[in-house]
Amino acid sequence: MTVVGLDDTDSRETGMCTTYAAARLAERIRDAGGSVERLLLVRLNPAVEHKTRGNAALSVHTDLDPDRALALARETLALAQTDDPKTNPGVVVADCEPDAVPAQVAEFALDAIREIQDRTTATLLADTAGFARAQRGNGRGLVGALAAVGAWAAIDDWTYEHIAYREASRWGTEREVDAGSVRAAAEAHYPTVWDTVDSASGYPVCVPRTPCPILYGIRGDEPDACRAVADAIESEPVDRRATFVTNQGTDVHLQAGTVDSVADDSAYRVTGTVADGPETREGGHVFLTLADGDARLRCAAFEPTKSFRDRVRALREGDELTVCGEVSDGTLKLEKFAVRELVRTEPATPDCPDCGATMSSAGRNQGYRCRDCGTSADGKVPEPVARDLEPGWYEVPPVARRHIAKPLVRGGFDGVTHPER
Repeated sequence: MTVVGLDDTDSRETGMCTTYAAARLAERIRDAGGSVERLLLVRLNPAVEHKTRGNAALSVHTDLDPDRALALARETLALAQTDDPKTNPGVVVADCEPDAVPAQVAEFALDAIREIQDRTTATLLADTAGFARAQRGNGRGLVGALAAVGAWAAIDDWTYEHIAYREASRWGTEREVDAGSVRAAAEAHYPTVWDTVDSASGYPVCVPRTPCPILYGIRGDEPDACRAVADAIESEPVDRRATFVTNQGTDVHLQAGTVDSVADDSAYRVTGTVADGPETREGGHVFLTLADGDARLRCAAFEPTKSFRDRVRALREGDELTVCGEVSDGTLKLEKFAVRELVRTEPATPDCPDCGATMSSAGRNQGYRCRDCGTSADGKVPEPVARDLEPGWYEVPPVARRHIAKPLVRGGFDGVTHPER
């Protein structure tokens, strides 16, 4: 078996897509007499500053001779948007089974999903493993290419995405996709297929808004269901299609962390207590502070998360939470959170047991008394408070969800879930 990894062929400004490059490479391999066992789409660390939005690296698993595969991959790099100085594609070719890469390569793949990696480390590791490589520009794409080679051995949870591509003459123009057909198809196959439409806005989130070649991408837990949704969508002509095995929707980017141990440019799952209740600031962003002992962590639900901010606003000091998200500039950007314990009471001035009137302060540290009845109380008493939340998991809506974040509807969470769709 031969594993061909590639990355960084696209540009924020001019488009392209590395999934498209991988799909084209798979076609070249088949034309050369090889077979393709799978196309792997690996979402890497979403905190990487220079990434395009999805930060995807790709690999092709094939039986083609590695030297021939490398030659075809070099040809495929001609698709890369290298006029953009930020686009620096790389290719790594491994002559082994996808699950038999060296342990260090599998570890590197997981690290590239959770932390920042550099091309020097990637280059040395590829050379040590005896993998062939090719690059353009400074070769930064070798990081993702090597990670894509090692991902199959590093990850257990996989989902699928079926991608339809546009005719080249239409790239950069407005997409013609019938939103009604998308909604109907999505409804018919939910929850096996997820994050196709944002139900609150009606927006088809499967249709990108960038100048890339993708017409739409359908994500789910079963490839046949993803293809069925795609087949039901009415749109402009589809140039080609490909189904990818992917780590999208898995939360594999999240590391176990503590309030005092998180670091910028990685994503975590952290448990603590709300120390400062939610505050809405300019722009509609909502902030709160999570505490564990003396340690503090600022958390934020930004305006694009829409109604999720109302869930955050419903929290209050003393609530116990598990929060998930990327940390940047010392702030955790909330992707989802779990309510573990809710504050159900608050201190209130006691009522007189005789007349029912609210008591008055009897003086500093002297409790309360009813001036009419002469009754007294030592201090405030707990009073039930109404809460708009229940214990369990809450998440951002599909329109704001990261590619790699796991939708609650997929299950497997340690508590009740309240999915957004």
